[in-house]
Amino acid sequence: MRHRCRVPQLGKPADQRKALLRALTTELLRHGRITTTKARAQAVRSEAEQIITLAKDGSLAARRQALGYLYDKGLVHSLFAGVKDRYGNRNGGYTRIQRTVRRRGDNAEMAILELV
Repeated sequence: MRHRCRVPQLGKPADQRKALLRALTTELLRHGRITTTKARAQAVRSEAEQIITLAKDGSLAARRQALGYLYDKGLVHSLFAGVKDRYGNRNGGYTRIQRTVRRRGDNAEMAILELV
């Protein structure tokens, strides 16, 4: 039973799921927009918003947590440098999910996840 378990399983074991979420979060923060399935977009949204909240904090401990999660060290430094002026007066809601057409091969619901 998975009653009250809010972690989306995504049909993968835990290590593969964590690696997938880390990779998608890194690419979202690098490019500003990714196209993926709707379930993955909803899972990545919470991870990306946590990293942006860490960047808004700007402390050394928050920087180390972000460095431990994201795959690109330069991306972390640029994120911590530029997030104050972009999201300084915003209390969450840093991402937007837009649904698009279904994928042709397996009819999966697709979505565009982008930074606001």
